[in-house]
Amino acid sequence: MSRELDQWFVTQILCHEAAITRYLRRVWRNSAEIADLRQEVYIRVYESAAKALPALPKSFLFTTARNLMVDRLRHERIVSIDYTQDFDALNVLADELAPERCLNARQELTRLSDALDELSDACRAVIWLRRVEGLSQKEAAARLGMPEGTVESHLSRGMRALMSTVLEGAKTKSQEARPGVGHDTEHG
Repeated sequence: MSRELDQWFVTQILCHEAAITRYLRRVWRNSAEIADLRQEVYIRVYESAAKALPALPKSFLFTTARNLMVDRLRHERIVSIDYTQDFDALNVLADELAPERCLNARQELTRLSDALDELSDACRAVIWLRRVEGLSQKEAAARLGMPEGTVESHLSRGMRALMSTVLEGAKTKSQEARPGVGHDTEHG
């Protein structure tokens, strides 16, 4: 099988090297990483093809490239909690940590935490895996042992609930800051 797979890879995938390189250069911001990205795409395609050959090799190649870039961007956005423990290491000015900003942030975090607690266990687990750990929908589904559609549904419902809670908190805070707005008052 290895010789057949190698032959398939050369004839169906490597023949698109120029096109995939142009695509990566066009959409990826760091040109120094293009060769590494292309190599990782090739590895993913080859490993997947070892399990089952894709029906549309060129489409599979470009989809794999897109998914790899999405994965990389997602992992770049994840900030380790360890880095936020030492404010001196973050080189943050003391003025930026004004008491009211800290209080507001704590209140928002408390609202978000309470909203998370109100979600079902499955919904909370999906949000954690997808948004905090940065897993793909497929990876989260595999880890939780549920269909991808269920993961998508839990994520959608959970994010709507969290947004509703956060926006409601912001609306309440805004009304408290402007007395008389949004409140019934009697004029006599």
